[in-house]
Order: sequence, then C-alpha cells, then structure tokens
Amino acid sequence: MPGIYIHIPFCKKACHYCDFHFSTDLAWREELLESLMEEIRLRRDYLPGAEVTSVYLGGGTPSLLDASQLRALLDTVCKYHVLSSDCEITLEANPDDLGPAELALLRETPINRLSIGIQSFFDEDLKWMNRVHTGKEAYRAVRDALGAGFGNLTVDLIYGFPLLTDEKWLDNLRTVSELGVNHLSCYNLTVEEGTALWAFIRKGRERPLSSAWGARQFDLLMDQMERQGFQHYEISNFCREGCYSRHNTSYWQEQPYLGIGPSAHSYNGRCRSWNRSNNHHYMQAIREGRLPSETEQLTPKDRLNERIMTRLRTVWGLDLRKVEADFGTGPLTALQRAAGDAIRRGWIREQDGKLYLTRAGKHVADRVVSDLFFLEELPAGGNAS
Repeated sequence: MPGIYIHIPFCKKACHYCDFHFSTDLAWREELLESLMEEIRLRRDYLPGAEVTSVYLGGGTPSLLDASQLRALLDTVCKYHVLSSDCEITLEANPDDLGPAELALLRETPINRLSIGIQSFFDEDLKWMNRVHTGKEAYRAVRDALGAGFGNLTVDLIYGFPLLTDEKWLDNLRTVSELGVNHLSCYNLTVEEGTALWAFIRKGRERPLSSAWGARQFDLLMDQMERQGFQHYEISNFCREGCYSRHNTSYWQEQPYLGIGPSAHSYNGRCRSWNRSNNHHYMQAIREGRLPSETEQLTPKDRLNERIMTRLRTVWGLDLRKVEADFGTGPLTALQRAAGDAIRRGWIREQDGKLYLTRAGKHVADRVVSDLFFLEELPAGGNAS
C-alpha cells in the first residue's frame, strides 16, 4: 500500500500555533510547482514497480493552487507511477478556497477526497488562531463540498485552548455530525517552540495552556464520537465504518511512501529521508539536478521503536507475535516486561497476542510509548535486518 505525499509550502497567513514548513510569499508558486514535478521525475524509481494506493497533497495550503496546477501535478505523478484503480487522492484545503466554482473545477481533477482545515466554527476562536476563514465560511465549505460530490471528506478541529469552552467544543462536534462528515481529525493544541503562540505565552500576552482542560475535552470528544457511531481508530482520528484515511493508515502500518517537496519525508522500510525545509534551497537543488535530502539508515532498534509508537496509537494494536517474528524472542520478552507496569496501571491491555491502549492510556500515550522504547541496539536475531 505505498503512498505519495506532496508538500505545498504556501499559506495566505501564518496561524499562531503552526510549526509546519510554509511561506506566505506566494510569488514563487509557479517555480516551486515546476520543481515539484521535476523531483517526481528524479525520484521515479523510489517505489519500484509498486502500485500507488494513495496520493496526499498537504502543506501549507495546497488549495492555493488552482485546478489546472493541481491537474498538472497529478498528471506528472501518473506519468511516473502506476496508481491503483481506487487510489485515494486527497487535497488539504482551507474553507475560503472552496467556493462553488472552485469545487466544480476540483471535481474535474482526479482528486476524490478533501481534508478541510476547519479548527473551529466560532469566529472568535479563528481570530485567536489567526485563521483566514470565518465560521460561516467553514460551515458553507463543508456543506458545499458534500453537495458537490466529495462524499469522502474529513475535517480538522482543535481543542484544549483557552477560548474553547466545553459547550463550544460540543457544539463544534455536533455541527460536524449534522453536516454528515464521515471522518474527523481532532488535535489537542500544543505550543511549539518558535511559533507566534509560543512567543505570546513567553511574553505574558497569552495564558499557558492547561493540560487538564485538554484532557477533559479529549474525554468529551471520545464520548461524543462514540454516541455518534464513529470509531476511534487512532489517537486523533475518528471515522464512520470503513472511512479510514488510507494515506495516514499506511503510515501507521509501516507501508513505504515517497515524500515530494521541501520538508517532505520518505520511507522505504530500510531508511528514512527528508528534504530541506527551505523553499529557495530546495528549488536551487532541483534546478541543478540534485535531491535536497538527507538520509538516515534505520537500525532494528529504530524500526521496532517506530512500530511501538505507530501501532499502539491505533485500534489495531501492537502484534506481539509479529514483533517476535521480525525482531526475535529477546526483544519480545523485554517488551512484555516493560509493558507490565502500564498494564498494572490500566494504560495498556493485552488481548489475543496484541497490546492496546486503554481509554486511560490514550491520555498518556506519549508516556506509555516512551516507557516502551528500546534505548540500546537490539541483539542479533529475528528477521529485522
């Protein structure tokens, strides 16, 4: 189930909480688009002979590209890769870019899934985040996208910030359900160093975030989604039956993927590579026929730690028999011993040869995963090499 991720590093404005790589200088869109298409050509052999099952256009704000630019980008992908007949092709989009005319043009492209960055349906929240759109635009964009035929659609929401009362949070969740959205990604706001929000808090212009506030709203989220018939299939993701994000699921299941664009990451099962997070350096390297990337060879320890981190976050859990088959009996025994404390605390349960996070464990998932990580390289054995 290999996938392709393409990073579009442009935004109209900088959200106060965002630490993704982007630029608000839109003058370079055309040149960067040419560089993206050239990198696709240069890296055409990264997924040799594999049928691609998902293409994800992320950012940044990919919906800043018009339909003809998106079509040219996807035509280039199809020129060098074989896409499955049911390939999931997702476009991340902001509500203000999804008017009826834009949606009609998008329907004429191969894009068949939208990921809409709502964050909140309340104007005061959006202003606090420095988002471009309004609550009305957010509601209209989702309604019109569904009406235009984009039934496979997800929205993003943020919780755990000071302006968001529990009543507003529940209202946001009810609105998503009433609109008929079949997939929802919800993120507890975190303060990343170097962002505007981080600077505001350091200078006393904003209050520090409350972990208790976020934890309570995470509980409300899980309760509400369960009542609405959504499956909590990954820490931050909920969907109706069969509506998983194919692209993100492939990450959590260790499938190979090719990352195109500045800051994009790639993974082939043996090593991970990433492009420089600088638009001009990226374009210069591509013009010179060079790949602006660095590569890290993954050791068995790295691969097992990544499996622990990704699988425990999901409803499918961490398969202990697969750990033994791939890494050996010694690492399996050490992992079971390390998991004992989390099991006693009620954070992990073991069932049918797999480890799963409990509801309580989902609140402390990062701690649980960190406690299970291997710090030293694995001994020889298994099939991890």
